[in-house]
Amino acid sequence: MSPAVYLSLLVVVSCHQRVCSGSRVLRNRAGGSLYTTLTMMSQSNEDKCDLVMNLNASDRCAFVRNTSDCDMEDGFINYIKVAFCLLPINLTPLVITLCIIWLLFLFLILGLTASKFFCPNLSAISTSLHLTHNVAGVTFLALGNGAPDIFSAMAAFSNPHTAGLAVGALFGAGIFVTTVVAGSVALVKPFAVASRPFLRDVIFYMVAVFWTFLMLYRGTTTLAETLGYLGLYVVYVLTVIISAYIYNRQKHSMNSTDHTVARIPAEFHSSDSSDDDVPCVLDGSIQQEYEYRPLLPYSETTAQILLSALNPVDSRKWRRKSWRWRTLKVLKTPLEVLLLLCIPVVDPDKEDKNWRRPLNCIQLITSPLVCVLAFQSGIYGSYMIKGQFPLWLLTLLLGLFLSAIVFCTTTNDSPPRYHPLFALLGFVVSAVVISAAASEVVSLLHMLGVVLSLSNTVLGLTLLAWGNSIGDCFSDITIARQGYPRMAISACFGGIIFNMLFGVGLGCLVQIYRTHSYVQFEVEGLLTWVLAGSLGLSLVLSFITVPLCRFHLGRPYGIFLLFFYIAFLVIALLTEFGQIHML
Repeated sequence: MSPAVYLSLLVVVSCHQRVCSGSRVLRNRAGGSLYTTLTMMSQSNEDKCDLVMNLNASDRCAFVRNTSDCDMEDGFINYIKVAFCLLPINLTPLVITLCIIWLLFLFLILGLTASKFFCPNLSAISTSLHLTHNVAGVTFLALGNGAPDIFSAMAAFSNPHTAGLAVGALFGAGIFVTTVVAGSVALVKPFAVASRPFLRDVIFYMVAVFWTFLMLYRGTTTLAETLGYLGLYVVYVLTVIISAYIYNRQKHSMNSTDHTVARIPAEFHSSDSSDDDVPCVLDGSIQQEYEYRPLLPYSETTAQILLSALNPVDSRKWRRKSWRWRTLKVLKTPLEVLLLLCIPVVDPDKEDKNWRRPLNCIQLITSPLVCVLAFQSGIYGSYMIKGQFPLWLLTLLLGLFLSAIVFCTTTNDSPPRYHPLFALLGFVVSAVVISAAASEVVSLLHMLGVVLSLSNTVLGLTLLAWGNSIGDCFSDITIARQGYPRMAISACFGGIIFNMLFGVGLGCLVQIYRTHSYVQFEVEGLLTWVLAGSLGLSLVLSFITVPLCRFHLGRPYGIFLLFFYIAFLVIALLTEFGQIHML
């Protein structure tokens, strides 16, 4: 079920619920108007912007303007005021439709920035630091793959009212990836999973889910517990490194004994896998490292280099792809060009390291400016130094000065020695862009929850989880089809461990730093426990079923996982709409 179809069903059901309850809520005006009562309530210590849907349509804008709880601290746009105050009441459905289109565009920004800029720069940084594949895979590359989830969770945890979005998104993405994605991989390419890495990842993920469940059950967490929660991922990284070291030593010992790799038993290869034997994966496809060079030397002018660098369309790929891919590429091209102007990308696999002198000099101007204007939803965009000089103008002047120096001291043909620093700059700028887009997504989903009378948790486990995970789904299925199902299943479990531990851990840590107090969780009823219990049950079933099947993931296992997710989604929606109650 696509997010658009699902959202349409939610609109119908939520509107039916409001029609059924409207007669006893809107017409109960004893002792004065309900608007006056709710306005007085908005001035109390328990401000609830959700109450706006209990009012007449003509009173909602005034309520939103006078209720402090409707003031969104994060995000460039106050979407609740947009929904209720921007256009006349009869055009509210149009506003909601435009907001949904904007939500899809924000998901596109998250995906493009993470895949085209954030991940490549992290890979370049790990290469510059000479990290092994194991260490880079569970640190920098895990951060690159999970950037949308982590920044969305951090943005959601900034407000107790939207913390349910983070819980729903992380748990929902966990269930989606471990059932739908893993099940699809098993259906596409049945295979024997590596036993020890699989059990290691499932055990660590179960520990992380149980720890998160305890924090939600208590409704609070401390600084020490948050640091311990983040420390669990450090233990996981050390476990991966040590197990890979032991595996490589055993492999080397057996190679030394037999003097040939061909005589190593097949069972030894099935228990672990080395990252050194894995081909390069980029954008969900196995890339062949071919570099096309002209037969005769050819020197491009500065203007030609700039135009070529700003063209995100590969003519060879364009001719091979289908019309659907071409249509999507046309829609993405303006956004890609805009991001290319602002975010540098370093590619250590290329001979010139992706050095584009005119474009890199422009990026020295635009990148710092984007950081100032987009960091923390533009809070520093209007900042005045000593009340007289704007910060953005100072940043622009410094960027112009630095760009002029680089342009005059470098050539088009060879990158300078400090070119790896552009990877660090690209990492910082792409992180700021992802964070800003994630804040907008959280604010927009919170507005949809208010308008549709839905909890943040159900929006997180559906729309936010699907939006952040759909790219991983297609990438892992593509990798499996190309003959690398082990890599795909490892990505399913390894990435979500990082997302949960860092998404919740960093979100709580930032909130503790801001408030100088414990983090409080507002658990949204039975649905949260259904979500946590379903994720825990899916992991336990995989932990028991896969060893019983001798670590062979076949089509029956994939079908079972898909049916499990459908059953979970039905139960979650029935719980949200009040059809399932606590005893």
